[in-house]
Amino acid sequence: MAVKITDICIACGACIDECPVEAIVDDDDNPTGEDIYYVYADKCVECVGHHDEPACAAACPTEGCIVWSDVVEGQPSRDEIGADLRKGDTPCVE
Repeated sequence: MAVKITDICIACGACIDECPVEAIVDDDDNPTGEDIYYVYADKCVECVGHHDEPACAAACPTEGCIVWSDVVEGQPSRDEIGADLRKGDTPCVE
Protein backbone atom coordinates (compact mmCIF):
# COMPACT_ATOMS: atom_id res chain seq x y z
CA MET A 1 0.00 0.00 0.00
CA ALA A 2 1.05 3.59 -0.37
CA VAL A 3 -0.14 7.01 0.64
CA LYS A 4 -1.11 9.64 -1.91
CA ILE A 5 -0.84 13.39 -1.62
CA THR A 6 -3.81 15.22 -3.08
CA ASP A 7 -3.90 18.54 -4.89
CA ILE A 8 -4.91 20.41 -1.72
CA CYS A 9 -1.33 20.07 -0.48
CA ILE A 10 0.08 23.41 0.76
CA ALA A 11 3.70 22.29 0.17
CA CYS A 12 4.76 22.87 3.78
CA GLY A 13 7.29 20.02 3.76
CA ALA A 14 6.09 18.40 7.01
CA CYS A 15 5.48 15.06 5.29
CA ILE A 16 8.93 14.95 3.71
CA ASP A 17 10.60 15.53 7.06
CA GLU A 18 8.59 12.75 8.73
CA CYS A 19 8.86 9.98 6.13
CA PRO A 20 11.12 7.26 7.59
CA VAL A 21 11.83 5.70 4.17
CA GLU A 22 12.26 8.92 2.16
CA ALA A 23 9.41 8.01 -0.19
CA ILE A 24 8.12 11.58 -0.54
CA VAL A 25 9.61 14.22 -2.84
CA ASP A 26 8.62 17.83 -3.39
CA ASP A 27 7.15 19.26 -6.57
CA ASP A 28 10.61 19.99 -8.01
CA ASP A 29 11.42 16.26 -7.96
CA ASN A 30 7.97 14.94 -8.93
CA PRO A 31 8.61 12.44 -11.76
CA THR A 32 5.19 13.15 -13.30
CA GLY A 33 6.05 16.81 -13.76
CA GLU A 34 3.01 17.88 -11.76
CA ASP A 35 3.30 20.81 -9.38
CA ILE A 36 2.52 18.69 -6.30
CA TYR A 37 4.42 16.60 -3.77
CA TYR A 38 4.78 12.96 -4.85
CA VAL A 39 4.95 9.63 -3.00
CA TYR A 40 6.94 6.81 -4.58
CA ALA A 41 4.54 3.88 -4.16
CA ASP A 42 7.37 1.36 -4.47
CA LYS A 43 9.12 2.94 -1.45
CA CYS A 44 6.15 3.84 0.77
CA VAL A 45 5.36 1.33 3.51
CA GLU A 46 2.64 3.41 5.24
CA CYS A 47 5.02 3.38 8.22
CA VAL A 48 4.26 -0.28 8.95
CA GLY A 49 7.08 -1.30 11.26
CA HIS A 50 7.93 2.35 11.96
CA HIS A 51 4.79 4.04 13.38
CA ASP A 52 1.17 3.19 14.21
CA GLU A 53 -0.10 5.30 11.31
CA PRO A 54 1.54 6.96 8.32
CA ALA A 55 3.82 9.61 9.84
CA CYS A 56 3.27 11.93 6.90
CA ALA A 57 -0.48 11.99 7.53
CA ALA A 58 0.02 12.60 11.24
CA ALA A 59 2.35 15.54 10.52
CA CYS A 60 0.25 17.08 7.74
CA PRO A 61 -1.59 20.25 8.80
CA THR A 62 -4.05 20.04 5.88
CA GLU A 63 -7.02 17.78 6.55
CA GLY A 64 -7.69 15.43 3.63
CA CYS A 65 -4.38 16.10 1.93
CA ILE A 66 -2.84 12.67 2.53
CA VAL A 67 -4.94 9.61 1.78
CA TRP A 68 -4.29 5.91 1.41
CA SER A 69 -6.07 2.80 0.23
CA ASP A 70 -4.46 1.49 -2.94
CA VAL A 71 -2.72 -1.85 -2.58
CA VAL A 72 0.75 -1.95 -4.09
CA GLU A 73 2.10 -5.42 -4.82
CA GLY A 74 4.86 -6.57 -2.48
CA GLN A 75 4.15 -4.00 0.24
CA PRO A 76 2.68 -4.79 3.64
CA SER A 77 -1.03 -4.17 4.05
CA ARG A 78 -2.37 -2.45 7.15
CA ASP A 79 -5.35 -4.80 6.92
CA GLU A 80 -2.99 -7.76 7.30
CA ILE A 81 -1.53 -6.37 10.53
CA GLY A 82 -4.90 -5.24 11.90
CA ALA A 83 -4.15 -1.51 11.90
CA ASP A 84 -7.08 0.90 12.11
CA LEU A 85 -6.98 3.22 9.09
CA ARG A 86 -9.73 5.39 10.55
CA LYS A 87 -7.90 6.23 13.78
CA GLY A 88 -8.29 9.87 14.75
CA ASP A 89 -9.09 12.41 12.07
CA THR A 90 -6.78 10.86 9.48
CA PRO A 91 -8.74 10.39 6.24
CA CYS A 92 -9.08 7.09 4.45
CA VAL A 93 -10.28 6.68 0.89
CA GLU A 94 -12.43 3.68 0.10
